[in-house]
Amino acid sequence: MASRLPPLNALKAFEATARHMSVKKAAAELNVTPAAVSHQVKALEDYLGVQLFHRRNRALALTDAARACLPTLREGFDSLAQAVERLRAHKSSGMLTVSAAPSFAARWLMLRLHRFLEAHPEVDVRVSARLRQVSKGGRGVAAERATIDAWLADSDVAILYGRGDYPGFRVNKLLALTITPICSPKLVTDRRHPLVRPQDLRQQMLLHDDTGELYDGESFWEVWLKAAGVEGVDTTRGPHFSHAVLAFEAAAEGHGVVATMPVLAEADLHAARLVTPFALRAPLVSAYYLVCSEAAATRPAVAAFREWLLAEAAKEVEI
Repeated sequence: MASRLPPLNALKAFEATARHMSVKKAAAELNVTPAAVSHQVKALEDYLGVQLFHRRNRALALTDAARACLPTLREGFDSLAQAVERLRAHKSSGMLTVSAAPSFAARWLMLRLHRFLEAHPEVDVRVSARLRQVSKGGRGVAAERATIDAWLADSDVAILYGRGDYPGFRVNKLLALTITPICSPKLVTDRRHPLVRPQDLRQQMLLHDDTGELYDGESFWEVWLKAAGVEGVDTTRGPHFSHAVLAFEAAAEGHGVVATMPVLAEADLHAARLVTPFALRAPLVSAYYLVCSEAAATRPAVAAFREWLLAEAAKEVEI
């Protein structure tokens, strides 16, 4: 039978005091009073029948006995900490937190997530829709790293719109993207200003999905009109929206035409609530990427989600 161990709090008080060589600093670390630490150390000495410190004019010195046992005691605390982390990892192994931009979460992920839940009922999925912060100093490795670190601080995986240059992370390209004008079908057949040719945009109210300008420095309208070879369209006019979802709603109400990503308008396009009046799809430099840390990538729930999500993206057919 194993010998009975001393109280854990007494061992912690001794180890912290020996590490700091200060009762006061040990008390601050353990969030107790110095008197409580001194009491615990004295109780441990009484329990063991061994003196652990030489007390000299407010200074402490380890005895030979204390010095001999301290490394093994520290290894024991390290082993306990590792065991607790394994218990926590086991407890959370079936939990998956996904961060994504609101537009992507609402207009793409939510249309498909039920299939993952049906295939993996053991995974507790939590979706966090959040805005990605953009540094006013522009892009750059440091800014991108800070952004991803912030997103993954409380999430297992993040779905990011960007260029995929994220060193130090596990990165999978999810969706290549294009943009095209999208509007209500009634604008196409409007008797006064029918939307038949790209040049007809000169008579239409332009709605702006600001995603492109925020992340790539060029508006979606500028990208598409350049690809279409259309000039004379004033891209400074019209209301701006920070989310594609808001721009879709304005377009569906007939308030104008928005240049944006049709992949996010899938449900509305299938329902003919919105239409794409022109065949041209202008490719974007940015895409959607699935990003996680290398450590998180080894978790079964994360690996299952990544495999499923990439398979879903591979089935994507642009409308």
